[in-house]
Amino acid sequence: MKYFDELKKSMTLLSKEKKTIFIGQAVEYPGTAMFNTLRQIPLKKRYELPVTEELQMGITLGMSLSGFVPISIYPRWNFLLLGINQLVNHIDKFQVMTKSKSMPNIIIRTSIGSERPLHPQHQHVGDYTKPISEMCRNINFVKLKRPENILSTYKKAIRPNAGVTVIVEYGDYYNEK
Repeated sequence: MKYFDELKKSMTLLSKEKKTIFIGQAVEYPGTAMFNTLRQIPLKKRYELPVTEELQMGITLGMSLSGFVPISIYPRWNFLLLGINQLVNHIDKFQVMTKSKSMPNIIIRTSIGSERPLHPQHQHVGDYTKPISEMCRNINFVKLKRPENILSTYKKAIRPNAGVTVIVEYGDYYNEK
C-alpha cells in the first residue's frame, strides 16, 4: 500500500458519508499536493475558501454545529497556525463553554510540508503538533507516519461522537512511501 493511495482511499470513504463536506484552500482548484487526494470527490462536497485561515476554522465549527462533519483542510501546519485562536479558544473549549456532554465532529487535515525534492523554506515545513496538542485537552492529534494506519485513522475520526481530530500528514511521504 502506498501513502498517497491510502489518502485518496480515505478521502473517498469520507465523501460517501452524507454529512461530510471538504473545506479549505485548494479543495476545488489545484495548488497543493492535497488537492490530488480530492480529485475523485464530487464538487458539490468541496467548498473552496480564500486564504483566511482563522475564518476557515470558525466556519468549520459553525458547520459542525449545523450537523455537518467538516473535513477542514490546511495544506501545511504553518497555515493552520493562523487558525489556532479558533481551534484552541473555541473548538477545544466547546464542551466547557456550552456545558455539553458532546463535542462537534470535525476532522482537521494538515501536513508537515515536503522538503524533497525541493525545500520550500522554513515557513512551509513546520511541525507544531506537540505544542498545539499540549494546549488542547479535548482534541485528538494523530500523525500519519505509516500508510497502513491512514485508512483506520480516518475511519476512527469519522465515527459518530468521535469529537475533533487533527490529522497530520507528511508531505514527503506522498511520493516516498
